Amino acid sequence: MSQPVTELIPHRPPFLFVDEIVSTTPESLTAKRTWRGEEDFYKGHYPGAPITPGVLLCEAVFQTGALFLSREAKASGAELGEGVPLLAKISDVRFRSPVYPGDQVVIEVKRKDRMAGFHLMTGAIKKADGTRVLNVDFSVAWKSPEKPTGGAGI
Repeated sequence: MSQPVTELIPHRPPFLFVDEIVSTTPESLTAKRTWRGEEDFYKGHYPGAPITPGVLLCEAVFQTGALFLSREAKASGAELGEGVPLLAKISDVRFRSPVYPGDQVVIEVKRKDRMAGFHLMTGAIKKADGTRVLNVDFSVAWKSPEKPTGGAGI
């Protein structure tokens, strides 16, 4: 039985876009997500013809990357501390096929390199039937975000 994703990353509904971990290797992690028709964003994207927003598909990849980092840290006995996974760079996003309410997708991330606390990764989503949905390259680090000083908070 796989460890629940909520034990590994700080994301919670309604902003959790990974349902379960399917498999892991030392350099990759594969997860699944079913996009449910009752999710609020479908009411406005697009009424009468809902599709999953590309930015949320990318977020599912980034959360899968965070799961990879968390599993790796736990396997090595390292503590991630109180930080959160922070994106440093997103590049080469390619959308190939829309995702509709009810679609189940497979999300895979692979680490390409490590540099000064940053993990350079590549991610992909495919539908359960193998149809390619998107590819994206990104860099992420597990850090404590700095809070703004002075003035009114956002």
